Amino acid sequence: MKENDMRDRLFRFAVNVLRMLGELKDGKEIEVIRYQLSKAATSTSANYEESQAAVSKADFTNKVGISLKEMRESNYW
Repeated sequence: MKENDMRDRLFRFAVNVLRMLGELKDGKEIEVIRYQLSKAATSTSANYEESQAAVSKADFTNKVGISLKEMRESNYW
């Protein structure tokens, strides 16, 4: 897998989630899900993007780990 492949896939994931959320019906319960999932999905790609400018291997590992946690949260919502 190329470096940009993961970045592109995560970006497309975030865009697809936001599009899907725009199609959900309105309601108090849906608003909670819409808010939480939109934050987690976009944070996944943002944290991976940050990892690409890491100052050390430990910094890179930390940022990719945060990205994975956000992906797991996206999966939950």
